Amino acid sequence: MTIKVLGHKAPDTDSTGSPLIWAWYLTEVKGTPAEAKLLGEPNTEAKFVLERWGFAQPEIIADVAEDDDVVVVDTNNVAELPEHINDANVVAVIDHHLLQGGLKTKSPIEITVRPVACTATIMHDLMGDDAAKMPENIKGAMLSCILSDTLEFRSPTTTDMDKALAEKLAADLGIAIPDYAAEMFAAKSDVSAFSDAELLRMDSKEYEVGGKKFRVSVLETTAPAVVLDRKASLMDSMTTVAAEDGVDQVLLFVVDILNEEATLLVPNDLTKTVAEKSFGATVDGDTVVLPGVMSRKKQIIPNLQV
Repeated sequence: MTIKVLGHKAPDTDSTGSPLIWAWYLTEVKGTPAEAKLLGEPNTEAKFVLERWGFAQPEIIADVAEDDDVVVVDTNNVAELPEHINDANVVAVIDHHLLQGGLKTKSPIEITVRPVACTATIMHDLMGDDAAKMPENIKGAMLSCILSDTLEFRSPTTTDMDKALAEKLAADLGIAIPDYAAEMFAAKSDVSAFSDAELLRMDSKEYEVGGKKFRVSVLETTAPAVVLDRKASLMDSMTTVAAEDGVDQVLLFVVDILNEEATLLVPNDLTKTVAEKSFGATVDGDTVVLPGVMSRKKQIIPNLQV
């Protein structure tokens, strides 16, 4: 049976590229047929990466079946996975996020969770000497994943391991990292075609804090004004999205990649309380700037309070 390799819902570059990388490794190196799958439309940056390196977009699937063999990458959170993931045969997990709990397997499996910025970095290490067999497009996908998740090494999640690997891959490919990262971020920043609801769900994850459920959305961009010009309609849409998704509030952080700060939209008292308790911010209006905040995983989620 062909293994399905998949990441989280609302796939970003790492959750699009890492399934392709690991499916290549399992199929071409380990001799185990595998295919990358997606749990939704990839974001604009991920689509740029697919085109840049000549990949066909993986099939988008809505769920998994009981007889499916599955490798889960870039998440271990059941809220970000197919509804029936615990009925399928999960054979491995490769991730770099905190353990959420709730994922069940039918037998002991291989689990690798490491404190690095990117799933693809872990995959390179797991390949060992076989990493030398990677073709150009797989190297390109791996480099893209690392640059995306580290925001070209600006994110506080960046480790020496991520940076060294990215620099090696770029050298192998003859790519200047600043130039290629600028192309990626330009693609990420083009959100004109998306509705407010799509933007709020594009790069978002669900968390429960102090008895409140939040959809924590992050939009990383080199042009924050494009998003913030839509703040009134985005805040109106938060109510609808929260109701449809069964959460108490959507928290939208617009991350300015170049100025290394985030702007949090503040539509109500709950969000104001979150901003003040979590980040020590003084809120005066419907937005608040959070200097130095770049990472949902390391700077936003661990600090959330209500």
